[in-house]
Amino acid sequence: MSLADVKKSAQERMTKSIETLRADLAKVRTGRAHTGILDHVMVDYYGSPTPLSGVANLNLIDARTIGVTPYEKKMLSTIEKAIRDADLGLNPSTMGDMVRVPTPPLTEERRKEMVKLCKSEAEDAKIAVRNIRRDANEQLKKMVKDKTASEDDERRASDEIQKLTDKFVADIDKLVAEKEKEVLTV
Repeated sequence: MSLADVKKSAQERMTKSIETLRADLAKVRTGRAHTGILDHVMVDYYGSPTPLSGVANLNLIDARTIGVTPYEKKMLSTIEKAIRDADLGLNPSTMGDMVRVPTPPLTEERRKEMVKLCKSEAEDAKIAVRNIRRDANEQLKKMVKDKTASEDDERRASDEIQKLTDKFVADIDKLVAEKEKEVLTV
């Protein structure tokens, strides 16, 4: 493994951490309805857990209501139960051949809880990025010890990995600040 490989691997892993944070933040509810909050709902489809988007069409009816239209009519009650059991604080109701999912407006207290949740997710992502930095630096030290890289190369690579870490931590802070603003906007 070369120095470039260590840096490339660290960058790829840090990018994955950011993508995971983005996905986690997308789950956090804001004041408006969006179909993303149902992304992680699993429905029992003939005995196997299937993502909701695999058994139904999701769309916005209005700013506060999500419409879920199953591909098979007999899935209506199963979908309604899955959404109710997903612990998202949503109360779906079946109307005709569609499940309507109204999203209640967020209270000030709930918004603050959401912001705390966002900050916690961000901290987890920062810890992941720092752990990746530590792993990369350990690989660099091992390369110096095995005499496959000079100490100067190790120092330069270590500095570059630190710059990468700083960049990703700044990206995490920016993502969370945007989400916080979104959550607190009434």
